[in-house]
Amino acid sequence: MKDIDRISGLPKVLSHWLAVTAAAIALSACQLSPPGSSGPTGAPPAVPPPPPIAFDDAVLKAANELFSKVPLPVGSSARQPLVIDPLVDGVTGAQSAATRSMEQKLVDLVRRRHPRFEVEAFTTANLAQQPLVLVGTFTPINNSAGQPTGERDAFRICLALADLKTGKVIAKGVARARPNGVDMAPLPFDADSPAWTSDPAVDGYIKTCQGSKAGDPINATYADRILAAALINDATNAYNARRYRESLELYRSALRTPGGEQLRAYNGVYLASWKLKRRDEAIQAYARIVDYGLANRQLSVKFLFRPGSTQFWADAQISGPYPLWLNQIAQRSAHSKACLEIIGHTSRSGPEPLNERLSVLRAQAIKDRLEAAAAELAKRTIASGVGSRENLVGTGADDASDALDRRVEFKVIGC
Repeated sequence: MKDIDRISGLPKVLSHWLAVTAAAIALSACQLSPPGSSGPTGAPPAVPPPPPIAFDDAVLKAANELFSKVPLPVGSSARQPLVIDPLVDGVTGAQSAATRSMEQKLVDLVRRRHPRFEVEAFTTANLAQQPLVLVGTFTPINNSAGQPTGERDAFRICLALADLKTGKVIAKGVARARPNGVDMAPLPFDADSPAWTSDPAVDGYIKTCQGSKAGDPINATYADRILAAALINDATNAYNARRYRESLELYRSALRTPGGEQLRAYNGVYLASWKLKRRDEAIQAYARIVDYGLANRQLSVKFLFRPGSTQFWADAQISGPYPLWLNQIAQRSAHSKACLEIIGHTSRSGPEPLNERLSVLRAQAIKDRLEAAAAELAKRTIASGVGSRENLVGTGADDASDALDRRVEFKVIGC
């Protein structure tokens, strides 16, 4: 009786064979579940990403969705004041020809099809009346993943309407656009800005749009610094119009305003001073940019190298201020006793092994220049490179629109 299953009366071998066969049949049934069914586990099918549409159509889709969801005010027929805080790239916070075009399309649409709103200028005086504020981001993404990673083959549009009276986000609209014909050329201020780092005010703006749903509170940092943002916007508009003396005064006013100590204000003071040929003021302004980055433990600088080289671009209009930048980075880093990892980055053009090697060589070249200016940094800096793995823009355009992808990053590390 040793070979007989005591319960079923079947031989153990046959009993085991039947169990295996039953499991195989069950597995086969699972694999043959019809498309769209949830399967035996109850897991819902993957939802395919929305197909991108033409840029103009995507802007209108997101805008009409946004305005159609705004609740009507109770007992009032008056037009609701609306200001637009200029739209930005959803990763870098930069403004471009595309974001400027979107803003104009929104203004035109409101005036043609949504007369219940009255568009007003984004100024401190108008903000004091607690209007509705429209914020928006325009971000290159990988459409399948829905994230700003890998190959960017679509743009994600996010619009949100914030009510300053209630402190709430009251409506949102989203869409995805095809990249065809989209002009991502940065506006003059963003093209000229020498440095970038994550800034709480800009991050708060982006989170108010991308990290919220209707009914959520406005991001607190964004709300606290919105008056300073209006001054910075006035200063940036003056800079873009080449009114450098006016822009310099406005950037300085913004820095004196609560919440105005933002990287874009420091960049603005440097840029306007440089344009006005006030070299000493520009040097002092760049020192403040470096101090801001060191306090933030990270600063990215837009050095432009010759293709495939560790030598800077030969055009003095571009690389002329680089010695000033390097000297201030060296002096302020030495003064702060900071230890730095100097990280080279490249765009995604070309073979990645070559990009990684080139990014390391460029980081080492910057390290050598810093040590020449401040010898004590030799033992407090290391050089590394990541190729294109940490692209911020990721379009591979290799022009001014993705200059940040070819940055050199200074990251404060433990000594």
